[in-house]
Amino acid sequence: MHSFPTVVAQAMSTTVAERPLQASPPAAYPACKFRIAAQNAALGAVVDGFDIRSTPTGAQVHALKNALRDHHLLVFRGQQPDDDAFLQFSSYFGTVFAPPRDAPVLGSDPYGTAPDIVLVANVEDGLLGNAELTAHADHHWTPQPSSGSLLYALEIPAAGGDTTWHNLVSAYEALDDATRRQIDGLQLITYNPFLRKRHPLPGATSVPRYRTPDIEPLTPWVAHPLVRTHPQSGKRLLYLGEATEVEIVGYDAARGAALIARLREHLLQPCFAYTHRWQVGDIVYWDNQATLHSRTAFDPALRRRLKRISLSGSRPY
Repeated sequence: MHSFPTVVAQAMSTTVAERPLQASPPAAYPACKFRIAAQNAALGAVVDGFDIRSTPTGAQVHALKNALRDHHLLVFRGQQPDDDAFLQFSSYFGTVFAPPRDAPVLGSDPYGTAPDIVLVANVEDGLLGNAELTAHADHHWTPQPSSGSLLYALEIPAAGGDTTWHNLVSAYEALDDATRRQIDGLQLITYNPFLRKRHPLPGATSVPRYRTPDIEPLTPWVAHPLVRTHPQSGKRLLYLGEATEVEIVGYDAARGAALIARLREHLLQPCFAYTHRWQVGDIVYWDNQATLHSRTAFDPALRRRLKRISLSGSRPY
């Protein structure tokens, strides 16, 4: 079996505090009365001196949008918005994601409606508890996956609960030419994990990572390109999660499962990753179209409470 070449890690998975910041080129982001500094990591930039409760100028919003396009993730420190201010700031970048009623997502009620702000917490009426979460893109299984999400930290445990993002553009660009030719043009079904929870396989202790012919497909489903084009930058990227149940359309099941396993091993290399150690007041805005994100487990006796807003996106192409 062929394996992908190992990529030399120039920018290993890291936190902001561990590495110095490098200022973004002035030409890329016009004078905006705050500083956008690229991290010395696989992705991400820190926005310093900006209060999301303020009313930004057009140049400031444009600078933030350009920075997200270039770095895939923005970190805002020391924020204190109420829900209205959080929603108002998010609205400069798009409308709130609304899932199809037949495609449940995190926070969906029995009628298929999700709240504008989702409480991600292991306390009160929060969602996702304290367990480890594998790398995924939010709403990947919907016809129009969200373009991005903003997560605001209210309470953070003393240890654990860190979030890691993976750069899918860099992962694709690091593939050899033969592999790119092999996967360009393939369509991938990413099955809805919330539907699988409702319809687990008899006797199974885990969710399948690849659907084989003996497994009845979950409906509704939608196919998206395995290699996606980013709608803002035009760059190609590997649009695949770590562990969600998938299937390559029209592909032999054994060959497809082997290919997906190799691609997953490739994109999860540390050189494509950035790990964020949360602080109270952090807001992280990430591009769902170009990244995956995962979370480490933490002690259930500790409190972790964050609020998430996801923004609407377009059909992948």
